Amino acid sequence: MDRSSYPHFLAITTRWKDNDVYGHVNNVEYYSFFDTVINEFLVRAGELDIHRGDVIGLCVESACTFKQSLAFPETVDAGLRVSKLGNSSVHYEIGLFRAGSEEPAATGRFVHVFVDRDNRRPVALPDRLRTALEGITG
Repeated sequence: MDRSSYPHFLAITTRWKDNDVYGHVNNVEYYSFFDTVINEFLVRAGELDIHRGDVIGLCVESACTFKQSLAFPETVDAGLRVSKLGNSSVHYEIGLFRAGSEEPAATGRFVHVFVDRDNRRPVALPDRLRTALEGITG
């Protein structure tokens, strides 16, 4: 998928600590970029209250396909879309792009299950969150 496949973007600046001894962003940081674009969207567009809300999202699956190296200093445009929206779960697809590039440096998938904060049992997605997620479903 290219840049046009993703309806939501967040620019993330790489940090000095992101680079590893090989001179590129370490693989674990790509997962951090995934988590950042997803949760930024949930908080801003879906009004998810990560501190006091009754519902929280738990990651139950994630994967990354590396296509090109990213490095510091660089801006990464993290693209986000929803590929499947269930009653309590969401399947996301993420593309990490160099600023101005049409082809991703990495692609990923990430699955959230939304649960009750206290008992950790699955719950239906809150209406505002569902509406926001429907807006980026591809």
